[in-house]
Amino acid sequence: MPGSPAAAPADSSALRDAPGGRAAVRGRWWTLWWVQVLLVYLGARAVTTVILLSFAAAEGANAWTSASPDYFSFANLWDGRWYEIVAGSGYPAALPTSDGVHVSENAWAFLPGYPGLVDVVMFLTRLPWPIAAVLVSFAAGAGAALVFSRLMRRVGLGASTSLFAVVLFCVAPVSPLFQVAYAESLYILLLATALLLLVERRYGWLFPVVLAMAFTRPSGLAFALAVALHVGYRWLRRREDPFPVRERVLSVALAVFSGLAGLAWPAIAAIGTGSLTAYTDTELAWRSAYIGYTHLVPFAPWFQGADWWASAMLGIPGWVGMVALVVIVALFGILLFSPAVRRLGVDLRFWVAAYSLYLLAVFFPQSSTFRLLMPLFPLLGALALPRSRVYRVAIVALFIALQVGWVAVCWYIDGYDWSPP
Repeated sequence: MPGSPAAAPADSSALRDAPGGRAAVRGRWWTLWWVQVLLVYLGARAVTTVILLSFAAAEGANAWTSASPDYFSFANLWDGRWYEIVAGSGYPAALPTSDGVHVSENAWAFLPGYPGLVDVVMFLTRLPWPIAAVLVSFAAGAGAALVFSRLMRRVGLGASTSLFAVVLFCVAPVSPLFQVAYAESLYILLLATALLLLVERRYGWLFPVVLAMAFTRPSGLAFALAVALHVGYRWLRRREDPFPVRERVLSVALAVFSGLAGLAWPAIAAIGTGSLTAYTDTELAWRSAYIGYTHLVPFAPWFQGADWWASAMLGIPGWVGMVALVVIVALFGILLFSPAVRRLGVDLRFWVAAYSLYLLAVFFPQSSTFRLLMPLFPLLGALALPRSRVYRVAIVALFIALQVGWVAVCWYIDGYDWSPP
């Protein structure tokens, strides 16, 4: 059976414990799990570097760079410049407006964890922002790949399947984010660590990780929901799977803490600007170009987006887009109960469900949605299950082709560009 102890090849610890094992491991360093993961990561980043450099060579002069920019300039487009502003200037005390009434795009939309870490690296190394930001993202991506590998092994996938899941993780369509000036690399490292700790029920260690996540990317409320589902599931199964009082207290406290951490940045923005809705008004500014200025109504944005994409972009009735959205959501819900996804265990499915619900509640679907789907990376474990060599080669080729498509549509700037990554 795939993933069973008998089917899994000996890992490095088994080799070390065998007679002469340490010498064997030293002589066969490529068999070490972490070496294999890092080799996969480096190979994938080399492919992505070629893709990015190809587009950089064709890039024309734009608001951020001159024509044919170097790699680091090209890797610091879009939100990278906002993070640089945060690192250099902080956050505005007065919210800027586009017309004297409505809040316009500003730095409060970008949390301080990533630019703060890059700032520290700049101080220690004296490197300029463009290089330091890419190095932080690159290193965090490598760490995320290592933790993801351990997570896949921890939920019961075999060595070969776990390694192929890492391959998919490293060549995923939005994996160029692992080597540009975006916060996603750092966030995915923290999230993978948090999910591993949750699966292992090491609740105490999760508190600092959750806090760091909450100041890197906005999804603390989603993780709070995932922890709450975890607690409820353990409570229902406490007779088959003991749920000691200490773990009950810690896990419930963690759920509450995660929720508070998720609300911390909006609260800080409110205090810093004097506007209770500073953070949500700032986030809403980014969708005003599509649907105008609106209030945040939970679960409305996706229906607004479905209507806009159907009527404004495709020229078909808006209700068709809404029906399509309902069908997609229903199919995704069915997917979570498929045998392949069930192999990942309940905790990872709780996270996928919680984060998906969070996206449905607050985000407006547009080109950045591809990036916002990145935290659903545990599902790559289900895609890695088939052992067919043809399948594996085909899906890797497809993912690399989709990388090219993502860079072309979202990263590369072609005149007036309304499809940011």
